[in-house]
Amino acid sequence: MAKVIGVGGIFFLCENVDATKDWYTRVLGIEASEYGISFSHGEAAKVFPKGAMTIFAPFKAGSDYFKPSEHDVMFNLMVDDLDGILKIAEAAGAEQVQPLEDHDYGRFAWLMDPDGRKVELWQPKEPAAST
Repeated sequence: MAKVIGVGGIFFLCENVDATKDWYTRVLGIEASEYGISFSHGEAAKVFPKGAMTIFAPFKAGSDYFKPSEHDVMFNLMVDDLDGILKIAEAAGAEQVQPLEDHDYGRFAWLMDPDGRKVELWQPKEPAAST
């Protein structure tokens, strides 16, 4: 049976495309091309063979989860070293907008991009081996 197997892209509007690409490169170390920013699913699977996944989750209108952003979308970016990414981000002038969280499925931190969009950084944790 035919089925959707993943997210092929996320497309969004911004005030200044070059400034937005520059922020993601400078603050998060993501390299942009003429097509935007791309990620290898294989790379994520190498680092987190069982924990890497893409979540496609609608939230009820009025949810506070995207705050302090006023946008109706938030990006969740998977990282291999949350502490390392945060050091790079802070050196580039980005500040966390809420305290770090640590859960059994991963660690999380949040920044705001230049368009006022909330960016959630997620370092997955591999599920514990079942005995």
